[in-house]
Amino acid sequence: MIMEEFRVDPRVTTPEAQAAYIEQGRKLFAFNQTVPFTPENIEATKALFGENLGEGAIVQPPLKGVCFDMVHIGKNVMIMPDCLMMSRGGITIEDGAMIAANVQLISNNHDLYERQILICKPVRICKNAWVGAGATILPGVTVGENAVVAAAAVVTKDVPANTIVAGNPAKVIKTIPPKGV
Repeated sequence: MIMEEFRVDPRVTTPEAQAAYIEQGRKLFAFNQTVPFTPENIEATKALFGENLGEGAIVQPPLKGVCFDMVHIGKNVMIMPDCLMMSRGGITIEDGAMIAANVQLISNNHDLYERQILICKPVRICKNAWVGAGATILPGVTVGENAVVAAAAVVTKDVPANTIVAGNPAKVIKTIPPKGV
C-alpha cells in the first residue's frame, strides 16, 4: 500500500487548532486518571477517540501521544497500557487487532534540515494483526492482516499478511500457515 507523505509546520496554527490541541490534552489527562474497565474509563475513552472508536474496543491507560483525532480504532481492538501514539500522520488499527504493552506507533518524524517541520505518513495495523510488547512501528508502515510483530521489533517496512517479523530492523522470520495445516 502506497501512502502519501505530507509535511506539517506545527509553528503555523490557528486559534481553533490550538484550542483543540489543549482540549485533547485535557481529555488524555482525564483518560489516564481512570481505572481500566470501569464506566469512567469507558466514557473517557469515548471522549478521547470520539466516533473513531469501534464497538468493543478496549484502550487501557496510561496512553501517551498526540493527535488522537487522527487515530481510527476498529471493532474489538485491544490496546494494552503504555502505548505511544504519535498520530499526526494518522493511525488506523483495524478490527480484531491487538497492541501489546509499551508499543510505539509513530506516524511522524522530523525533517533532517528543518527540524521543526514534521514529515508525516500514516501507519496501518490490519485486521487481526498482533503487535508484540515494546515493538515500534515507524511512519508509512502497514502491518498486514493476521501478521505478528515480535516483541521489541522495530518495523521500518510493510509487513506482509500472515507473516511473523522480528528484529531491528524487523525481517520476516516465518510465514503463518493456514489454520489446521
